[in-house]
Amino acid sequence: MTKLTRESLWSLEEYSNRRNDFRTEVMAHKKDRQLNLGEHVRLLFEDEKTIRYQVQEMLRIEKVFDAEGIQDELDAYNPLIPDGSNWKATMMIEYHDVDERKRQLARLIGIEDTVWLQVEGYAKVHPICNEDLERSTDEKTSSVHFMRFELSADMVSAARSGAAIMAGIDHDNYRVESFEIPEATRHSLVSDLSEVH
Repeated sequence: MTKLTRESLWSLEEYSNRRNDFRTEVMAHKKDRQLNLGEHVRLLFEDEKTIRYQVQEMLRIEKVFDAEGIQDELDAYNPLIPDGSNWKATMMIEYHDVDERKRQLARLIGIEDTVWLQVEGYAKVHPICNEDLERSTDEKTSSVHFMRFELSADMVSAARSGAAIMAGIDHDNYRVESFEIPEATRHSLVSDLSEVH
């Protein structure tokens, strides 16, 4: 999957003109790239389009138009675009009540390491988490984590050939039994994988 470059981004002016249409397009695109794991955990699988939207929004909000500033944003966000042999996701732990969220984040330390995906016929794949910086402490986990699910060549081939993809969480305080992800999501995730040579 191609990474974003300064040349591939729209200028602030052009983005301003395209923003409403692009936002609508991205929101529709994200529908098939989200996976609810129980009531309070959601994975958003990132790709070139979701990250392009993030970068364009950051540049717009911060009014960044100089080459160095744009490159800084690209350096921060490009690692979240899949590389053809993996899935990359933002995991969000969602509790609407602030006090409840605090309590649960203290109970869910380490949950990010217990999330898994599984291509039918192969072992579970646990994510490599938060490669940019540590997001948990001894007191609590963060409500947002960045994940990379690295697949073997055989897993990639099987997924591309139509194998089911399962998901779950094995945390003691938040268990989600194995379930098959919806076909629309499976189809979208398979598009992140490159043919193995």
